[in-house]
Amino acid sequence: MPTILSTKNLIKHQEQLLLHAGINYVSYDAIRISFNENVDIPKKVGHAIVTSKNTWQAIKDKVAIKKAFVVGIKTTQLLQESGIEIIESTDYGKDLAQKICEHHSGKEFHFFCGKQRREEMPTLLKKNNISFTETQVYDTLPHPKKFAQEFDGILFFSPSGVKSFCAVNDIKSATAFCIGTTTAKEAEKHTKNIIIANQPTIENVIVQVVKTYKYD
Repeated sequence: MPTILSTKNLIKHQEQLLLHAGINYVSYDAIRISFNENVDIPKKVGHAIVTSKNTWQAIKDKVAIKKAFVVGIKTTQLLQESGIEIIESTDYGKDLAQKICEHHSGKEFHFFCGKQRREEMPTLLKKNNISFTETQVYDTLPHPKKFAQEFDGILFFSPSGVKSFCAVNDIKSATAFCIGTTTAKEAEKHTKNIIIANQPTIENVIVQVVKTYKYD
């Protein structure tokens, strides 16, 4: 029976997907999120760029957003549940920046993000003279943990998670299941044995695991 390691603690229905497929698992949080309580967040924003669920958790009780431009399916759902109008939603920040540049060049934006955010979005916005104010509302901190056992597969959900795990462990012969292409690029520094989810969600990463190991 295969055993996989998730570098993020799973919730019950995610665990069940693995258990029903006869897959053993170990999980832990390879990273920790620290919200920036000292940053100035405006009370009202006309056009907000929201890059992740962590970003939303950091600002949801502090700012009234009229229209949102969002990265990620789950993040989009959370904003919709709060009654916020979604103008654009993509799986990756670079794609969202491209849509903004092509279709919303006359607008002013407030760009909410994490301290470890990638450069593609702000670089593309600046290159196309898009007016925006950036506020970094949280930081991603490594939470490394050493594992003695080897795993058949390792689930990664961010480049930071890959870095944290690989700081004290080797991927070795395990398959790296990655939530998206940016995470896979980080994993490629340590292994060539990579499977990328069809959609950037935790559930779809697990689907790839089940397809690979079910009743193996």
